[in-house]
Amino acid sequence: MSTYQLAAAAGGRLPLGRVRALARGQGVPIAAGTVVALVVLAAVFAPLLAPYDPNAVDPLAVSQGSSAAHWLGTDDTGRDILSRLLYGARPSLLAPALITLAAGLAGTALAVSAAWLGGWWDRIVSAFLDLVFGFPGLILAVVGAAVFGAGLDIAVITLSLAYLPYIARIVRSAALRERALPYVSALGMLGFSGRRICLRHLLPNLLPLVLVQATTSFGYTMLDVAAFSFIGLGTQPPTAEWGLMVANGAPGIIGGQPEQSLYAGLVIVVFVIACNLLGGGLSRRLLGEDR
Repeated sequence: MSTYQLAAAAGGRLPLGRVRALARGQGVPIAAGTVVALVVLAAVFAPLLAPYDPNAVDPLAVSQGSSAAHWLGTDDTGRDILSRLLYGARPSLLAPALITLAAGLAGTALAVSAAWLGGWWDRIVSAFLDLVFGFPGLILAVVGAAVFGAGLDIAVITLSLAYLPYIARIVRSAALRERALPYVSALGMLGFSGRRICLRHLLPNLLPLVLVQATTSFGYTMLDVAAFSFIGLGTQPPTAEWGLMVANGAPGIIGGQPEQSLYAGLVIVVFVIACNLLGGGLSRRLLGEDR
């Protein structure tokens, strides 16, 4: 059955643009992008969407299951789980966003400068990236917390450093290939400065690759931030955060009340998968990769 026959069978309800996107194999990235957008919107509008104060304790509603009053139930102190999930999206998304932004900007700057200048600077940058790459991000964050104390700000700083090589190494390889193209030599012969060539021509050609890497890294940074909070070194109670909610709800699993850990863990998994699928779709669309 053709695409148009499918649309007709649905009573004309499928917009033509959506059908064409699905026909081109973009259905999965579009769905993943929709999930990401919905989670971001839920975090932004949490005060309007949450039915209760996320930190409001109700001793009369401790560890209740789903009901008309509490759609996803309550935790061990009577706090509404849905409200805490909505508010918890804020730190759960903000920290990975800051990490990805910092690692992306610093990594891209180091990669482009190393590819352009070459020589001793390229060797220093490459050695630095190899050194940092040898440390697992979560271990580096734990060391930072041991030295400077627990807190989400420490996780952002240390994980930004840990994720820098993941972006910088790939961008450096692409920048070296771009640096060797004829148009770069032509611009130099026309009198363009190295700074202008990098900012006006080299960087714009590398931005699609940076965007793809940042999108994929965003999901992994969320896992690390959640794990950091899970072990008690990130967001501190009573603040709502998904990783901390998984940790707080762990004792209830044995008692047959897994709702808090289950729902918090589920939203983390769904969001990370959505980021990976969106990154794959952007890679095929922006970079022309078939994988």
